[in-house]
This record gives sequence, structure tokens and C-alpha cells, in this order.
Amino acid sequence: MVSERSLAVLHAIVGDYVSSNEPVGSKAIVDRHSFGVSAATIRNDMALLEEDELIAQPHTSSGRVPTDKGYRLYVDTLARSRPLTGAQRSAIERFLGESSDLDDVMARTVRLLAQLTNQVAVAQYPSLRRTVVRHIDLVAIGEDRVLCVLILGSGVVEQQIARLPASLVTEAWVHGLRQRIAGAAVGADVETAVSAIEDLDERLGEWAQPAETELVRRVLGVVLDQLRAGRNDRIAVAGAANLSRTGSFEGALPVVLEAIEEQVTLLRLFDELVQDSREVAASIGRENAAYGLASTSIIAANYEEEGASVSKLGVLGPLRMDYAANISAVRAVARYLNRFLGEENEQGRGGQGRRPDARR
Repeated sequence: MVSERSLAVLHAIVGDYVSSNEPVGSKAIVDRHSFGVSAATIRNDMALLEEDELIAQPHTSSGRVPTDKGYRLYVDTLARSRPLTGAQRSAIERFLGESSDLDDVMARTVRLLAQLTNQVAVAQYPSLRRTVVRHIDLVAIGEDRVLCVLILGSGVVEQQIARLPASLVTEAWVHGLRQRIAGAAVGADVETAVSAIEDLDERLGEWAQPAETELVRRVLGVVLDQLRAGRNDRIAVAGAANLSRTGSFEGALPVVLEAIEEQVTLLRLFDELVQDSREVAASIGRENAAYGLASTSIIAANYEEEGASVSKLGVLGPLRMDYAANISAVRAVARYLNRFLGEENEQGRGGQGRRPDARR
């Protein structure tokens, strides 16, 4: 067991090392922190921390630096994460609130998170199962082509052309088919809408003329493809330039870059890391060895409105990062994004939503 004062010394070492990138000695701790004890007492605490493999001496006669185990204890014993400033909270609300659609909000999310943390920011696209279908339109763009437009409550806009086997397309035919499809799907969530369109397809003989059956089936097939277009296996990434900071990863940088390029690896790691949707989780150093990322730390959180399949966002960086500030940033952005998507869905149902406040 680490004593209360030794734990405080560990927190001081982590804080000073993160800010200075220099090994921390006992004299520096006495000078910078109000422990009310002598340097000799601090050295004794440091010796105990080193014995427990929580800190290490990189060079003879140098100060100490935290180990993976030390960072883990530090994160686990943080009394509280460092709160964001009012300016940072306003920036989150303003910057993300200007998003035009889902792709834009995901791109803005990772850019902002990378700026707030000076790390690589990663965000998994949300699952769309519980997203409301806001609008479906069909537009004749030729005698044998129909443009299918799908708009979801989350801001996703899908456009795809249905190519038909015969030149029978008329404005009246397209209008009637649009009314039937929209009547079955608009206002429902994606999962329910898929079932409704599948039901239309199964009962095609009850409401479509025999000569148009194949045409209708082609259009229904395109609409189903649009509704089923899952984005949960996509991620948005920003801040790769932050990896180039001197000494962040040393010889491990190529491995880290490869992992970022291999998005499947990050998705698996994030999925295993964040199990409790109420908490921000951290995976540090050797805890990431199975993914080839033993030189990195990852902070991640779940987001997405209640009742939906959760998605993840977070940051990846070196062991020497500002955990307290980064945990706060990840938590705040996740909460804002969660409310943003929920509000968009509420507007898709006809509700009068409002932009969420990142401070909540």
C-alpha cells in the first residue's frame, strides 16, 4: 500500500514531468510543492515509490520519471479531472453547433478534441439504428432512373440512384411511390423503417401493378440499402501532426502511425476499453501491448443517446500526457456530442430542440 504522502509525491512527479519533460528530483518537489517536510523525507518517499516500480531513474544521478504502473495509479487516484475553462466550453458549443451534417460534426469533433488535448483524436461514427428518419424523397431524373434521397435526424444525407429495367418512369408514378414509402418510414427510427420497407416489399403484389413490380422492387432495394448503411465501423481522426512532437514516441512512431491507419485495430481497442458508458476510461502503456501500442496511452468515452448502440471517442498519445485535462476534454466533448445527436433526432420527430450546453 502506498501512503497518502507517497501518493501525493507521485502526483507531484507526474505533474512536473508532464509539464517539463525532465526527470524530477526531490529538491524540485520541495521547491515547487508545499509538503512541509525536508528533501530527505521526500527522497525516502521516492525510494518507496521506486521500490514499488511506480517511478524509475532513467539515468544515474538524475531525477525520477513515472512508469506505466505509476501513471496507472496516478489516473486511478485522481481526485478530480481538471475542469475545462469557460472559453473551452464555449468553443465546444459554438464550433460543434455550426455543423451542417453528420460528416461535418464528426470532422469538427475530432479537430476540436485534438486542439484541446494536443493528441491524436479519434471518434467512431454513431450507430444509426435508433436515429429517426426525417425525410425520404424520390426524384425522376430520366425515363429509367430515380434519385432516392434519405435524410436522418442525425443530419446524415444519403443520395443514391435506382436504375430501372424499363422506361416507365413518370412524375405521377414516382410521386405515388414516394408517398407510400415515406408514409411507412418517415418519423420512425431506422430499425423500424427497415422493417416497414421490408414489409412493403413482401406485400408488393397487394398494392403494385404486375407491370411495375420489378421497378418498385429496385427502388425499395435502394432505399433499404440507404437505411442499412451502417457507419459504426467508420472512424474520424485528426491531430496526427501532434505525434511529431520531439521525444513523444521515440522509435515507436511508425508502429503508432500504422495503428492509426489500421482503423480496425483502434475500433477493437476502443470497444474493449470503454465498457461502462458513464465513465471515461484510460488504457496506459503496456496495457495496450496486445495492439502493438505499448508506448501509448488512450483515453476514451462512450457517447450516443440513451437506448442506442454506443459509439466511442477519445485521444491517443504518449505516456507523458496531461491526463487530468485530457480526461475532462474527452468527457465534455462526448457529452456534447451525445446531446447534439439527441437534439437532432428530436427535431427529426418534429420537436423543438435546442443546442445543448457543453457545461452540463
